[in-house]
Amino acid sequence: MNTTSHIAPGGFLTRPMDKADVPAWLDLRGDAERVDRTGHHVDADDLAEELENPKLDLERDTLTLWDGARMVAYALVHAPDGAVDAARFRGDAAVRPEWRRQGLGRHLVAWMDSRARALYAEGFTHLPGELLISGKSGDANLLALAASASFTACRWWFEMTHPLNTGRPMTGGVPEGLRLVAFEPGYDEVTRLAHNDAFRDHWDFAEMDGTDWRTWVVGARSFRPALSRLLLDGDEVVAYLIAEEYDADTAAEGTRDCHIGYLATRRSHRGRGAAPALMAATLDAALTRGYDSASLTVDTANPSGALGLYERLGFTTHREYVTYARPLG
Repeated sequence: MNTTSHIAPGGFLTRPMDKADVPAWLDLRGDAERVDRTGHHVDADDLAEELENPKLDLERDTLTLWDGARMVAYALVHAPDGAVDAARFRGDAAVRPEWRRQGLGRHLVAWMDSRARALYAEGFTHLPGELLISGKSGDANLLALAASASFTACRWWFEMTHPLNTGRPMTGGVPEGLRLVAFEPGYDEVTRLAHNDAFRDHWDFAEMDGTDWRTWVVGARSFRPALSRLLLDGDEVVAYLIAEEYDADTAAEGTRDCHIGYLATRRSHRGRGAAPALMAATLDAALTRGYDSASLTVDTANPSGALGLYERLGFTTHREYVTYARPLG
């Protein structure tokens, strides 16, 4: 890799991320989490997996700042391949706590904006363009940075949890005419097609191609097929639940959590009780396998009424997050 270096504000050396940087990146992320307390834990394998994303150009889509051998800050930009209504580029960045409020956050935002604009010009000009940054709701540093850079809050998210040792009965019979099955590799492609249909009317929808599906879903190290469930109408997947488990969270919290990564129903089969049936099956399987809790993240403005459904199923809000957007036009 060409690791062309430059000097950032404060005299820090800047260059693209390299796969060999994972230990330094993990150290930075750990320092930031101890202060920010977002609840998002990672380990070295998680970060290495992120850098293996075939659609992430490390040379052009990443930036790191260094004080000697110590990573001070980083930024990444993810392009929205498959975007439908708008091209929303996701920015991911952090500054080590002791170097905050010295202009480095603004430097990272300026770099992410420049990179997003370049990507936008390369293949997304037929759609409106935006740069997104996200974080924990109430984070004063993030709010100040967003305001100073002309970002506007556009979406709110709840992280919800459900203890599995309360004895609360999981209800939700299989809808008539449908068949409940565990996920198997043979259902991979038909589940991807169901995903694209089910999420088409959701905010920030981007159609997943086979590469994205393998990278972020069925090929991810967090994927737990033994806990994932599908509802079939004949040979067609009409609803599905993708379950995940994050080893770094287990290590940090000391408990096992079954995370509901995706739960969706094709529009043609909504309103028949598919989601409660899938949730009941997965939570029962998780309880049987010794998991302590279940969790999920929901868009509070989800058009299918998911927030209300999860509340009725016994999930309660644990943390709140916000997404800020700035137009690229």
